[in-house]
Amino acid sequence: MRKVFAAVTGVGFLLACAPVMAQDLGDVKSKFASVSGIVQEKCMACHTKGYDLPFYAKVPGIRSIIEKDYNDGLRAMNLNQELVQSKDKPVGETVLAKMEWVINNDTMPPAKFAVVHWGSRLSDKEKKQILDWVATTRKAHYATDAAPAHANEPLQPLPRKLAVNKAKVDLGKTLFNDKRLSADSSLACSGCHALDKGGTDNSRFSEGIRKQFGDVNAPTVFNAAFNFVQFWDGRAADLQEQAGGPPLNPIEMGSKDWDEIVARLAQDEALTAQFKAVYPDGWSGKNITDAIAEYEKTLLSPNSRFDKWLRGDKTALSSEEVKGYERFKAYRCSSCHVGKSVGGQSYEYMDLKKDYFADRGGEALGSDKGRFNATKQADDMHRFKVPNLRNVELTHPYLHDGTVTTLDDAVRIMGTYCSGLDVPESDRALIVAFLRTLTGEHEGKPVQGTAVAR
Repeated sequence: MRKVFAAVTGVGFLLACAPVMAQDLGDVKSKFASVSGIVQEKCMACHTKGYDLPFYAKVPGIRSIIEKDYNDGLRAMNLNQELVQSKDKPVGETVLAKMEWVINNDTMPPAKFAVVHWGSRLSDKEKKQILDWVATTRKAHYATDAAPAHANEPLQPLPRKLAVNKAKVDLGKTLFNDKRLSADSSLACSGCHALDKGGTDNSRFSEGIRKQFGDVNAPTVFNAAFNFVQFWDGRAADLQEQAGGPPLNPIEMGSKDWDEIVARLAQDEALTAQFKAVYPDGWSGKNITDAIAEYEKTLLSPNSRFDKWLRGDKTALSSEEVKGYERFKAYRCSSCHVGKSVGGQSYEYMDLKKDYFADRGGEALGSDKGRFNATKQADDMHRFKVPNLRNVELTHPYLHDGTVTTLDDAVRIMGTYCSGLDVPESDRALIVAFLRTLTGEHEGKPVQGTAVAR
């Protein structure tokens, strides 16, 4: 266990930050240097694998309690995975948000844990040190253009645009809407990710070629560029890899291989000329998916009312909507739905606090396994990439299984199964009011779609 701590608190951990301005990076290192001992002594034991049970675990009746504490702590946040194994990138926004929440709400360690694990409480000084590090890291790596009063919020304004290659974007847009990517030329990418339906198809499961259906809800394509991985199970590392999946999926677009797709597209002389002007080496799956990914980088929805509020426009939100945002944070929603896209930055367990799948009932779905489907690791069972909540009022139905049709029910379920908190109807109404402020604009116009009733 001490070896794990050493890896965390040594140089490798302190360099777990992407290159930024030297002053900011030095400040992040300095801040964490002051809290590394706190993390080692009071956090890591329950939030990393390879622990050694303390000597008092041998006391009759205590071992089972301690083992449950360790298991629950590891599922909530694996600091070994998030910190030690992230030497080439900043500490994740969800880690920062989770640490911030538990300190502000004084929930770590749990009261029953502190009774058994003596000396595990954080002092006021230790809490301040950790919160200072959180704020410094957030500023150095994740802040966009929020007003000073909102600069340290776990949610940040969505950037208005990303740098792109316009020629690739134009070509990618054409291919995104081209049905010839499917085996029977009946379905384009936009069939399941319609821009007039919030970037989804508003169906529980999408219909593929030959009237086939999968068993997972299609996520929105809007703001997918900010997801740390793609698909619910994270099997695609980026937009280009994701774009290569559906065309060759037998249930979705059903093409046998890229040679088959290229053969169809190459018959179009005008498109071929346009393609070769952008990609001199000609048609290939690699080039096709590169163009589609470049187009998808333009599918952003900035300038929501919430963005305007974060940037300093106090009139952008009503008092009820501001209260809703505060409730959103209070019920731990912002610990996972974090950052610019309000999600898409981590994997989380759908059954963290209670067995969602048992309570849902019905036939088990292959997609219920979540990240396990990609890794085959037992620890990844029921673990999913957190969806982003931008334009969420338009992207119904909700959850990976598409079983939830209202925002009110989605908030209730998340509270019960992910936060372990009962969210009363009055607070759910406030949170839903806030969620509606996340609908933004695309190409200067409001994102299109049908808003869910409640």
